Amino acid sequence: MTGPGRRALLRGAGGLGLGLLTAPALAACGTADAAPVRSGKVGISVWTHDPGYIKTFETAVKDSALMRGSPFDFRIRSTSTAPSDVVTRMVAQAVADGNTPDLAGIVVDQFSRVMGSSIAENLFVDLTETIRPLGDDLLKLAPYVVDGIAYGLDSDNSITVLYYRQDVFDKYHVPEDVGTWEELAEHGERLHSDHNISLGMVSTGDNVSVVNGFLQLLLQRGGGFFDPTGELVLDSPEAVEVLEFMSRGVRTGVLLALPDPYGSACAAALKSGRLAATAMPNWYNAYGLQANVPDQKGRWRMRTLPRFAGGGHLASTLGGTAFTVLKDKPNTDAALELLRRVYLSREGQILRYRSGGFLPTLKPLYQDPELLGVKDEFLGGQRVFDVYSRAAADLPLFYQAPGMQILIDVLGGPVLDALKGRTSPAAAIKAGLAAYRQQVKR
Repeated sequence: MTGPGRRALLRGAGGLGLGLLTAPALAACGTADAAPVRSGKVGISVWTHDPGYIKTFETAVKDSALMRGSPFDFRIRSTSTAPSDVVTRMVAQAVADGNTPDLAGIVVDQFSRVMGSSIAENLFVDLTETIRPLGDDLLKLAPYVVDGIAYGLDSDNSITVLYYRQDVFDKYHVPEDVGTWEELAEHGERLHSDHNISLGMVSTGDNVSVVNGFLQLLLQRGGGFFDPTGELVLDSPEAVEVLEFMSRGVRTGVLLALPDPYGSACAAALKSGRLAATAMPNWYNAYGLQANVPDQKGRWRMRTLPRFAGGGHLASTLGGTAFTVLKDKPNTDAALELLRRVYLSREGQILRYRSGGFLPTLKPLYQDPELLGVKDEFLGGQRVFDVYSRAAADLPLFYQAPGMQILIDVLGGPVLDALKGRTSPAAAIKAGLAAYRQQVKR
């Protein structure tokens, strides 16, 4: 579908919460009838919230080995904006037949906004044939699949591990190889009672932070919010069990309640030593630990997550940004070629890790000698892919649906009530489910 038909459909989506009527106007220039660019110099327009992705693409297009054999001479034209604005402005410009990007980096919790009303189908290139040669070796597609079709490639496998202060564990006799969360909690209760030290954190600020903390552990336990068909599966014993664990952890001091994992309160807890361990994804090493406590270099280590006694996985996942290719544009073929080289080749994935620390989404790279040899000096010279390779082999799949943002909005309050002891975990899950079902009826 092109031209007026697609614009009419997308315009209709404005009434579904995308705020198109109030989206800031961008320079509009209709391109539907322009001839496709097949070779030569091409300026690829990239929209994203994170300058790290722009730096990666700019580095990639200058890498002669990575670009060898391409019919295109790429240049990057970048636009940085807030994660929500990437989606809002992109759809607004599509409605106006205006200046949409060639590549759009969509944060995982924003992607649900394009999953309904055939928006993804009408905006993005179907990546089925592009990824077919990789088979099961391509990881983390699930959050960006709509009606069985993948429309985005994630920039990072976003593997959640346990970061911990090795010096604190040694001093207070906490085993580094403790097997389960329940065992770690026993040590944590002792540490908090005797020394006011916590071994994890929960978020008590905005809905997104509150729900993400819960979701991260729920996925590890083997639960989730939605199944592959988009059906809600939150009503589960695993959801209640995880929230009970978190609530008890806050009550006993094992888990430190903080507004979010990134702000000043968390930084203070890390600096003072009150927070001596935390379950967070790989990117938290740079953005959370090194950014806030560079003087603690060499004291931190990481390991796979302790399992829950009831079952689940060795790892979890949180966050991510998928890049999509806008369809039916002059630069569509070129943008798809660039994404394929940077995101679906060994050389591109290693460049992305070296450039921005983005973990591979190709399974074989977790056994690649070049990456297995990587040592992290902040983590005491630890060979990090020894941990990542075990975690990647047991990573839960995360599925979402068009109602994801509604669920986050209505679930945040009940989860927070449970964490603060104002309601039971079972009642909190029940309240969130009831509110969601009421909202999606409208």
